[in-house]
Amino acid sequence: MKIMFRLSFVMALLAILGLTGNVLAQETQSAQRKAPAEAAAPGQDQDDPGVILPKVVHRSLNNYDMDTNRYQHEGSARSGKFSPLARGNGINYHGGPVILGTTNVYYIWYGNWSGNTATTILTDLANGIGGSPYFNINTTYYNGSNAHVSNAVHYAGSTTDSYSQGTSLSDAQIQTVVASAISSGRLPNDTNAVYFVLTSADVTASSGFCTQYCGWHTHATIGGKDIKYSFVGNPDRCPSSCAAQTTGPNGNAGADGMASIIAHESEEAISDPDLNAWFDSRGAENADKCAWTFGTESTASNGSKYNVTLGSRKYLIQQNWVNASGGFCAKSY
Repeated sequence: MKIMFRLSFVMALLAILGLTGNVLAQETQSAQRKAPAEAAAPGQDQDDPGVILPKVVHRSLNNYDMDTNRYQHEGSARSGKFSPLARGNGINYHGGPVILGTTNVYYIWYGNWSGNTATTILTDLANGIGGSPYFNINTTYYNGSNAHVSNAVHYAGSTTDSYSQGTSLSDAQIQTVVASAISSGRLPNDTNAVYFVLTSADVTASSGFCTQYCGWHTHATIGGKDIKYSFVGNPDRCPSSCAAQTTGPNGNAGADGMASIIAHESEEAISDPDLNAWFDSRGAENADKCAWTFGTESTASNGSKYNVTLGSRKYLIQQNWVNASGGFCAKSY
């Protein structure tokens, strides 16, 4: 009798435990179904399973998220691994390299640029920006050995790409455009450089051109070397998102808009080439902190606005963050 009672008690207990386990399992599964998936990192290419991240983007005018680049740096706040080595002036140093000496600039004209004055306007920009009071702002940035960025830029050449990857480019395809230009010998494999993929107005980038950003920069191992490159879209595709004005001082609104984006990406790629050097606690790099601000402006003969003269041309180019005297946005240093 005692044995039967004990057996019955044990069986009842097991049944209760089994029922409880099933309920817990069901509740866990239900909670998992209800829990929202983790949001994709800002700028992530939803259509590209081989998405290349991170990249640091130049926010479009319709993107008001000041934390857009918070998680775009290696060991960012998401992982809690990155602690600044130097603080102050509103921007922090995290130990990574900067580009030293003369920075070479290469253009990859992607799409159809036939008859477009952008090829002259933006080449003149690359030839004129180095040595200017504007670009001298970048000399306030340095590496762990206190070696400072120099005010020297060399336009080293260009090549064309006639839609090799189509008209809607994923992040991976943009990297392929750069890699192809280098592997084919059309451009050299240069680690002290920034390669710009400049797209015509009929080309978009599927990870958020016009809706989230106007351009971005990142780096990748190409041909066994650490190559820095940038995507810059044509604001003619979305003037309200990526152009500060509908008429530019050089008579080409798209090219004039791209000039500011190129300046933005160049100073970031030089001060934070591997995304582990200079940025603030929200992930904003130097140009991010001054995006869409232009300081004192003048009026050109065609009624457009400009704020700097580089060589023989006038441009409306955003300010950059001076890493001195507490930090501030400026057009010169």
